[in-house]
Amino acid sequence: MRPGEGLDEVGLAAEFGVSRTPIREVLRQLESLGLAFSRPHRGAIVARLSARQVSETFTVLAELEAVCARLCAQNEGTFDEADFRAASEACAQAAKSGQILVYYNCDDRFHGLIHSGAGNGFLRETVIGIRRRLVPFRYALAPAGDPSLIFEDGHPPITEAILRHDGEAAATAMRDHVLSVRDAVLDRQPRFPFD
Repeated sequence: MRPGEGLDEVGLAAEFGVSRTPIREVLRQLESLGLAFSRPHRGAIVARLSARQVSETFTVLAELEAVCARLCAQNEGTFDEADFRAASEACAQAAKSGQILVYYNCDDRFHGLIHSGAGNGFLRETVIGIRRRLVPFRYALAPAGDPSLIFEDGHPPITEAILRHDGEAAATAMRDHVLSVRDAVLDRQPRFPFD
């Protein structure tokens, strides 16, 4: 849906064959993520996001993810290293085979292990909130052709740095990884609902 387009509860409920209650809940969730905007007595609309706003959000996410990676690398013994390596390898396999939804699930698990390994609950919650806000842009990156082109796997350098307990290298690799996603989103701007 385009920026400014109305989100009609009745029409959406009919389209998805559900009552208005779950539609209202979804709209509230979209509003909490900044992806929809409620207008008094006129209903909700798709939020107008500029390319600059999306870029700024990814930039903040890159820095916070870098802090998570640094802390995770420095916190020895906070997670199972074999599980972490397996999560990284699962991402690479999913990307290589073009399984987009599997890739996103693996990516969430990989980053989730890092967030937990950082050992800072507030940081983890903050990063998860920002990642949720950017989900539509991540999902829209999947091209009709070869999805593996989008996912030039930035995870191995992060993985190796964390397993070496090299906090600075982990932070740098993570920052580069997230910023490469930002750049991919901005390069494909015509495909996205930027205002």
